[in-house]
Amino acid sequence: MEWDWDFVWQILPTLIQGVKITILATLLGSVLAAVVGLAIALLRRSPNRLISRPVGFFAEFIRGTPLLVQLYFIFYVLPDIGILLPPLVAGVIGLGLHYGTYAAEVYRAGIDNVPRGQWEAAKACNLSARQTWTHIILPQAIPPMIPALANYFVAMFKETPLLSAITVLELMNQAKLVANSYYRYVEPMTLVGVFFLIISLFSVILLRWLERRYGRIER
Repeated sequence: MEWDWDFVWQILPTLIQGVKITILATLLGSVLAAVVGLAIALLRRSPNRLISRPVGFFAEFIRGTPLLVQLYFIFYVLPDIGILLPPLVAGVIGLGLHYGTYAAEVYRAGIDNVPRGQWEAAKACNLSARQTWTHIILPQAIPPMIPALANYFVAMFKETPLLSAITVLELMNQAKLVANSYYRYVEPMTLVGVFFLIISLFSVILLRWLERRYGRIER
């Protein structure tokens, strides 16, 4: 089958809409993953085992099961108990929860890397737990984590085609709809690869900058 440029220009606006949904899902999922990851990391440090152990089990369970299964559960199973979510919302929640468990490990490593003397200094200054975390620990722990967190968010972007399984009209789903409608697969699938490649290259450049900016923080 020959490459048809007229067909490419015809389907390009539809695919660009898919790109927008893909980027939106990645951005929202990244924000959710960052928040969920921090919450898991902090709760797992709780001295109360009734809190730390269930949270730890939840994180291990999510991390140990496929993202696709989790997406199916959120979108197709939860409605059976009365929780009906729009496809994009379900996809963002699935991405955020799944990658939040990986982000939690990054947070854990960053927090453990804060010198013990900083904790002792905060205690000597009679700072509350909230003040210790917000003014002493997290400002030192988070900057070195940024490159690793960004790496996971790039990985999340590459997994957004899984959202097509729950009818989200992201890039891959739009390409499949176009291909099935016109019975032409070369152009739409090639364009999907090109879009992902271009965005991934920009992401790599951003990652390299983040590594230079935050990867080596003097203490």
